Amino acid sequence: MRTHFEIPHQPDRSLADRLFELGVEFPCGGESACGGCKIRVLSGHIPITETMRQALSEAERAQGWRLACCAEAGETVVVEVDQWSLPVLTDERSTPLEPRPGFGAVIDLGTTTLVAQIVDLSSGEVLSVETALNPQARHGADVMSRIQYDLRRHGELTAMIRRTLGEMLARLAAGRALEEVLLAGNTAMHHLFCGLNVEPLAAVPFLSPHLGERRFSAGDLGWGVEVRNSVRFLPCLGGFVGSDLLAGIVATRLHEQLAVHALFDIGTNGEIVLGSRDGILCASTAAGPAFEGGRISAGMTARPGAIDAARVRDGRYECHVLGGSRQAARGICGSGLVDAIACGLGLGQILPNGRLAAASRTLRLTEGVSLTQADIRELQLAKGAMAAGLKLLHRQRGRAPLRSLWLAGAFGNYIKEASARAIGLLPQDVAIQPVGNSALRGTRMLLLTPSHREPLLARLCAMTDHIELAAGPAFQNTFADSMALTPYRLA
Repeated sequence: MRTHFEIPHQPDRSLADRLFELGVEFPCGGESACGGCKIRVLSGHIPITETMRQALSEAERAQGWRLACCAEAGETVVVEVDQWSLPVLTDERSTPLEPRPGFGAVIDLGTTTLVAQIVDLSSGEVLSVETALNPQARHGADVMSRIQYDLRRHGELTAMIRRTLGEMLARLAAGRALEEVLLAGNTAMHHLFCGLNVEPLAAVPFLSPHLGERRFSAGDLGWGVEVRNSVRFLPCLGGFVGSDLLAGIVATRLHEQLAVHALFDIGTNGEIVLGSRDGILCASTAAGPAFEGGRISAGMTARPGAIDAARVRDGRYECHVLGGSRQAARGICGSGLVDAIACGLGLGQILPNGRLAAASRTLRLTEGVSLTQADIRELQLAKGAMAAGLKLLHRQRGRAPLRSLWLAGAFGNYIKEASARAIGLLPQDVAIQPVGNSALRGTRMLLLTPSHREPLLARLCAMTDHIELAAGPAFQNTFADSMALTPYRLA
């Protein structure tokens, strides 16, 4: 694992941009002194800014620590940094097919990661896949940070994501013409890709009048790949519930189920759908980036050096670190955070209200990684928002028995079910089933069944009601109750 990088000076490119490309994460997008993007200067000079003084102690600055988000240099520098190595969920399983000639593409435009696939339309076979980090994360880990950035510098994030996806498709297509391209993503990603005004998403009630499908030509987007028909960004369902959950409904066939099921997409923007063939409810919750390591003092995404799992053995924490047994822990990702909090509860070191039981201000997991009281609070806020959303939708549906809870996305795929139940993120009395990248699979299902696509999309949008949770009188009380680190039942 390479950790030292020599970065030659380039007058026309900022050092911060180049550090981001090397794998340095920018949790707040440089909007505050969060200290989450620390790097260490090994040679050369990176000046100390006022933001760095706010985020770093005098001792840290003396040791060469700087913030990547505001780093500049007028010379070649050598820095210590971790290469990005985030496992990105793809999906290549077989789906229904209406054979036709040519090739198509599907894209899952996530807040954190991107996945693009080239598909043979005659066989349904996935011919090539490429994954990447969403370059917009340079300006914030969560959607609200990016919305605020776009309000100040409208168009920059749009140009950035269009350029990145165009380059990905050009590499994947390798000179082949594409018949059409379908994209899915949450509402913020939909608006930022399409160049829409994000101001309605910046404040309560978070309702945009521009949730429908958008179509473009490859030329409109500045792409160098031939697309014979349109590039289509699938419609959103309402509020911050985007086409990623719409595609998830398609993939799980929620709209065909006799019993009531729920679909959870746990991330910076938590999205929930609940229902059956008799009707579907959907909602979003501002879970924040804690599940992806954001706003956690030792937080990081799931890459080498991250604690991704923990358990108690002989009264002590035993942590699994990504990268192998010789890889020293240098942080903790979302799944590890949920495990660690559950372990702390079991050991009595964390109280059900989230307070540390001892006078110590930290919970030491390994020699180099500890959790603070503020970290526990961030996890409580995130899990409380998701649990409250599920409880309120379940009540809205008349408390009908919930057959199963499907977990979409990377976090849902890697989270340990027992730990999630123990801290009150997932209910005790519902079967849990990870469904992988349902957004990508559902989008590919729509690509491969063109004659059914339009009627199905119209039907799903008509039968799905969006619930604005924060506007309801019960939300604050339910949210407050759901912050407790205690198991709960829906029944």
